[in-house]
Amino acid sequence: MRTFLLVCALLLLPLAVSRAAGPENAGEALLRRVGERYAVARTLSAKFRQEIPLQNVGIVRKASGSVYFGRPLKMRWDYKGPEAQMFLADGRYFYFRPAGSSQVIRRGVDEKGLGGKIPMLLLFGKGEITTLFRVDAADQRKDGEETVLRLSPRDDGAPEVRRIDLVVGTADALIREIHVYDRLGGENHLYLTEVTVNPSLPADFFRFRKPAGVSVVDG
Repeated sequence: MRTFLLVCALLLLPLAVSRAAGPENAGEALLRRVGERYAVARTLSAKFRQEIPLQNVGIVRKASGSVYFGRPLKMRWDYKGPEAQMFLADGRYFYFRPAGSSQVIRRGVDEKGLGGKIPMLLLFGKGEITTLFRVDAADQRKDGEETVLRLSPRDDGAPEVRRIDLVVGTADALIREIHVYDRLGGENHLYLTEVTVNPSLPADFFRFRKPAGVSVVDG
């Protein structure tokens, strides 16, 4: 749950990237382009595949489905399969229901509710990624079609994060993969396809609807 919230945090707030003093290297310039691309987005949708290695168990928890984001502070994860979980943020609250659970956990949608000082800045929200992260390396792959940006936190701006590998399209500056490595040894790997910026979504698309037979608890 904690590591998943890291990814949610990274996907909830906008990349308002500012220019750093001095000349940019190629990685910094690409990260700035990503920020400019997402800073003007009001909504976003994508297909996702998620892999979470479970520590000391030797298995990888996998999930897939569709994910949607909207400003301000809205998101919705629609999972495939019978063991689907609920992850929804309606702009005010974050709702989480584990697969098969009779309870929905509700938290306020703010930095505390999504993991303290985790950098909530990759897609929808506030904060400048360059003030919290530095680009340690930028490596191209797939004949230059994609670039892997290796990010590490500056000072104590993201204390839970050890490293983030952000895979973006070199030409279109769209985020294709997010790999989060936290300081407790946890990992969360998110793969995005069919990314659409500013899709038209219904007005009530992010509204929470209480499932029958479950209770909502604050936690």
